[in-house]
Amino acid sequence: MAVVIVGGHSRSVGKTSVVAGLIAALPEMHWTAMKVTQYGHGICSADGEPCDCATDDHSWAVNLERSRAGDSDTSRFVVAGAEKVYWARTRQGFLAEAIPRLRQILAESGNIILESNSMMKFVRPDIYLSVLDYDTRDFKPSAREFLDRATAVIVHAQKSGAAPSWDDVSLRLIAGKPVFSIEPPQYVTPELVEFVRQRLVCPVSR
Repeated sequence: MAVVIVGGHSRSVGKTSVVAGLIAALPEMHWTAMKVTQYGHGICSADGEPCDCATDDHSWAVNLERSRAGDSDTSRFVVAGAEKVYWARTRQGFLAEAIPRLRQILAESGNIILESNSMMKFVRPDIYLSVLDYDTRDFKPSAREFLDRATAVIVHAQKSGAAPSWDDVSLRLIAGKPVFSIEPPQYVTPELVEFVRQRLVCPVSR
């Protein structure tokens, strides 16, 4: 079983597009995909807008996505070719309560790709990719916490030659790591796909 985690330093930097692109580019992996959303005060951590992520009577919920409409992040994973797709929703600070169920899903799955930074607290992936947009000032604490553990970083090309707009996170945390430049709307390059394929076929000791 291989585990890939895709995170990013803020909302709307392309995490979902990277996950969907890798699912489509590597169908031989027979992916199970999962998106982890944390919510609080009626605001979604995915896009900062009012949402219906909150569960009615529990601090967390995990749902199996079946829609092929492509009108949600998890539906995009289905359309991309994932064999199973889950949406895990937790209140802010309650992710640990959902971990037994999420670990059960991981144990029952083959190769799994997750969209989440916070899952790095609980899972040791084969690959952790962090998506960075130098023009987006916000930097999530979860992304900062695990940035130095990134296997590789994915940087928006048009910003890669400029200084980041954030001033409290050092680029030394990613010094020496592979960097893949992307130009939206193309979030996955052949070089990135080959890097992931090779790391999963010939895993490096950690």
